[in-house]
Amino acid sequence: MSDMLVLVERNLLKYVRLPQLLIFSTIQPVMFLLLFTYVFGGAIKGGSSSYINFLLPGILVQTAVFGAIQTGVGLAEDLSKGLIDRFRSLPMARSAVLAGRTVADMLRNIFVVVLMFGVGYLIGFRLVGSISDAISAFAILLLFGFAFSWISATIGLAVKNVETAQVAGFVWVFPLVFASSIFVPVETMPTWLQHFAQNSPVTITVNAVRALTLNSASAVDTARLALESFAWIALILAIFMPLAVLLYRRS
Repeated sequence: MSDMLVLVERNLLKYVRLPQLLIFSTIQPVMFLLLFTYVFGGAIKGGSSSYINFLLPGILVQTAVFGAIQTGVGLAEDLSKGLIDRFRSLPMARSAVLAGRTVADMLRNIFVVVLMFGVGYLIGFRLVGSISDAISAFAILLLFGFAFSWISATIGLAVKNVETAQVAGFVWVFPLVFASSIFVPVETMPTWLQHFAQNSPVTITVNAVRALTLNSASAVDTARLALESFAWIALILAIFMPLAVLLYRRS
């Protein structure tokens, strides 16, 4: 734990010394939110004021997923600069390098998600659920981004190149994000695509966050969606945490 906390601090200090990295990582989700609200809102939901309530929970999940890509990029950068070799020469737990990176990125997501909530509130989003429901939605968002960070870490350690890690990260994320309920209801998609979208971890998590923040489902359905989202999170972590550690040992 002490090794991990040292590396969490190291990764967070990077944002202090390179504030433009944090600034530009927040510009993209804000642009997505504003563009989809005011450009597509009228066509999709008949008006930007009604669409923002549907859109914001989805954009929050998208932000957590896109932010996870930075984990793989950062690890690939450390590999290319030889920093990982220096870590191996130190008396420290090998898993601490990966855990420190993923936890630091999760903490960064706290700032980004809070910022997105604030921007959404300014342009019309209103929380309908209770404070406890909002806290539950916030926890799901952070854990979902944390789980996807381990997928990104696996990719970054596998490709070992910064440019390739960034491209490879978006290749698998884009189908999951856009073939989901983030921007439009799944029912509007072709039948063959609905089967994929309805069972996607992104759709299930978006629906859970939407139900918690907007009180848009019954208590039973909300609990079911939250449990399904946690099940996906646990499954992703169970697969990719040991896989990332294995690749780290072999890199």
